[in-house]
Amino acid sequence: MIDAPAPKLPALLLIIVLLACAFPAGAELSVTRGSAGQSDASSASLVPEWIYTLHPGESFPEVANDLLAQKYSANRLLQYNKITNGATLGAGDAIRIPLAWLKRQPQPAKAATVSGTVQLISGNTGRKIRLTEDTLIQVGDEILSASGTATIELADGSEVRISPNSRLIFNRLTQYGKAGMVDTRLRLNHGEIHTRVKPIMEGGARFEIETPSAVAAVRGTAFALQASAKGTSLQVTKGEVDFGAPGKTRRIPAGFGASLSTNSTSGLSIRRLPPAPEINPLPPTLTQLPSTMTWRESRAPMHRVDIFEADSGRWVESREITGNSFDIGRLDNGSYEIHLAALDSRGTAGMPGVIPVEVDLQARIASLMSPSDGDTVNDDMPEFRWQLNGDNEVARVEIAEDKDFRNLVATSEWAPETSALPSRPLGPGKYYWRVVTEAGGNSVATTGPRQLVVNGSLPPVRIISVNYIDSQVRVFWEKIVTATDYRLQLSEEPGFNNIIKEATLSDTTAALRLIPGRRYFVRLKALSDGPLQSRWGPGRELYLE
Repeated sequence: MIDAPAPKLPALLLIIVLLACAFPAGAELSVTRGSAGQSDASSASLVPEWIYTLHPGESFPEVANDLLAQKYSANRLLQYNKITNGATLGAGDAIRIPLAWLKRQPQPAKAATVSGTVQLISGNTGRKIRLTEDTLIQVGDEILSASGTATIELADGSEVRISPNSRLIFNRLTQYGKAGMVDTRLRLNHGEIHTRVKPIMEGGARFEIETPSAVAAVRGTAFALQASAKGTSLQVTKGEVDFGAPGKTRRIPAGFGASLSTNSTSGLSIRRLPPAPEINPLPPTLTQLPSTMTWRESRAPMHRVDIFEADSGRWVESREITGNSFDIGRLDNGSYEIHLAALDSRGTAGMPGVIPVEVDLQARIASLMSPSDGDTVNDDMPEFRWQLNGDNEVARVEIAEDKDFRNLVATSEWAPETSALPSRPLGPGKYYWRVVTEAGGNSVATTGPRQLVVNGSLPPVRIISVNYIDSQVRVFWEKIVTATDYRLQLSEEPGFNNIIKEATLSDTTAALRLIPGRRYFVRLKALSDGPLQSRWGPGRELYLE
C-alpha cells in the first residue's frame, strides 16, 4: 500500500482559515472563569459562559438557586452540563453557566468620602440633595461636584474619584447575582475623574465611561479621564483602556495618554505620558508640619500634587505648582498617599510618583500669659492670652467654676490663635481657666488651671435717638440703673482712634454743637462708684446739613 502524500503547508493554512470562518461571531467572546478550574466542555461551547466551582459545604441546588434567574431551573442547568444527578456533585466540581441565565439586579454605588460641597440629583425625582458619606447612588442619578470632591465605591469594590467642577451620570449599575460580575456604565458630561477598577471578568462583565466625544472601556486598571466641550483626554497609569469614538476604539496601555477632539477630523491622538518624577525620600513618619517634599528638577512646566487618605481614599488636596518643592501643610494624624505627576505643555498629567506618608503630630502644652493666676477683672468679657509651643496646632480657652472642669461655663472657638474672648459674658464670681491645644486632629495637651475673679460689668449703653435743631444735635441714650455717670466720646471716624471731644455726664442726654457738612461719630459707656464700668456701646453716626 502506497502512503498518500502529505498536504503542503499552504493548503493546511487554507483549511484552518476556512474552519475558523465557519464559527459564529459569538465564539469570539472570552469564557469567564469562576473560583477555580475550567470544564473541558466549556472550551467547545459557543455560548458565553461563566464557570463556577463548588466550595466545601455548598450543594448544587443551593448554588443554582443563588445564581440562576427565575425562569431557569436547577434541572435545566444539569441538562445543560449533561449531568444526570446533582447529588453527585461536590466541592471542586465545576459547573458551566450561560451568562444569559444569571440573575441580574440593580446594585447601587455608595459615596465613600465627600469633601466640600457635592450635590446628588435623583434620577427618579429630579430632586437635588447634598451628597454625604454612605449615600447610596442609584441608576440614573447624577453627581455635581462644584468645588468639592467625592470618592464613589461601586458594587465590586472599584473606585471613582470625582474632581471639582465635574458632572457624572450613573447610567447602569448591574450585578450578576452572586457571581461577582458587574455591568457598570457611566457618563462624564464634563470635568475629571480618576478610577481604580477591579479586574473585569471576561465574557459578561463590563465597565464603560462615556463622554460627549469618546468612550473608555476598562479591563481592570487605573486611569484618569477629562471631558470638556473641546474633547476628551485619557491617561492610563496601570493596565489598559479601550478608548476612542464609539465603535472605533484603540487599546491604550499604561504609560500612555490619548485624546479625541470634539470637532477635529484627525482622529485619535496617542502619546507617551511624562515619566514619574523622582521624589527625594521623606521620613516615614512626619512629626512636624509643615514639611517640604522635593523632587529632581525636570523640563515639565508644572507639577500636580494629589494627597489621598490611605485607608478611605478620600481626596484631601489637589494643587498645581511650579518649581520642584511642595510644603505639606495641615494634615490630621493618619496614613496618606502623595501622588506627584509632571504636567506637559497641554496640562496633561503624566505617570505619578507615589510615596506613603504617616503623620503623627503631638500637641504640646501652651504657656499661659494673662490673666495671671488669682487676677481680678472688671470686664465680663476678659481677654485670655497664651503662647503655642508646637507647630500646626489649634487651641481654645476653657472656663469652669470648678478646678476639675466638670462643667464648662464658656469656651472659645478652636483656632491657631494665641488669644481669645469667652463665648459668652461671665457673671460676677470666681472661675478657673485653662488652654487646650490640639495637633493632628487627635493629639491633645492641656495646661494647668488658673483662678480668675470677675467683678462684673455694667451693660453697654445704647443710643435711643438723635434730634437735629439748627446747628445743635441732641443725643438720647438708655438709662443704666446701676450707673452713676456716663462717658461720651465724639470722633470724626468710626474707629474712634482720634477723639475730638470727651466728657463725663450724669444725665441720659447731651447737646452737641457740630460743624455743618461734616460727619461725626458718638458712643457712650456707663460708669459706677466702684470698679465696675461697661464696654463702649455701638457708635452712632451724626451729620448736620
